[in-house]
Amino acid sequence: MTAHTPAPDHGHSAPDNFAIVAVASSAGGIHGLSVLLETLGDGLSVPLLIVQHLDPRHGTVIADVLARRTPLRTKLAQDGEQARPGVVYIAPPNHHLLVDADGVLTLSSSELVHFVRPSADLLFESLAGAYGPRAIACVLTGSGFDGAMGVDAVKSRGGTVIAEDPRTAEFRGMPEAAVETGAVDFVLPLEEIAAVIRGLVETKRQ
Repeated sequence: MTAHTPAPDHGHSAPDNFAIVAVASSAGGIHGLSVLLETLGDGLSVPLLIVQHLDPRHGTVIADVLARRTPLRTKLAQDGEQARPGVVYIAPPNHHLLVDADGVLTLSSSELVHFVRPSADLLFESLAGAYGPRAIACVLTGSGFDGAMGVDAVKSRGGTVIAEDPRTAEFRGMPEAAVETGAVDFVLPLEEIAAVIRGLVETKRQ
């Protein structure tokens, strides 16, 4: 397993446990997310939020596709709903997904960010502001650099950042941009990411 030495938490006190996980992907992401969810298994103790860049014409398909790969409940996020543990929430095409400190999800059709909507940067930045050191952000395969500013925000608030190893990712742009920020704690092959997420959320920190 390849891992970066965890960065200091910039003065934040360590929380008892993590409260939420957000994952971003683009090109190659359906396969990447399928592998992640399949290896993650059942009974996740936190909500999992996903931003996957999609053609709006295929908006109703992704939740069904991913639901076949995981025992976790998988659905398109709805504006104003409460994020629940063990549920996978996917940003609908053409909508940014954000979360607040109470776990309430917001969908926005505001302007594209770096030419994309939904934006991983916006999701991660909302995660950082709402959850600070209790947040986990993960960047999988994808072209472009969406998510890089967001992981920097998560790390600056004391959160933990995971990236798929760009050397083995189907598309290396997004994970490579994340790694280049210096904010990534773990750089891992796709097949090893779920075990690390499980280990983090199930281990109470002192």
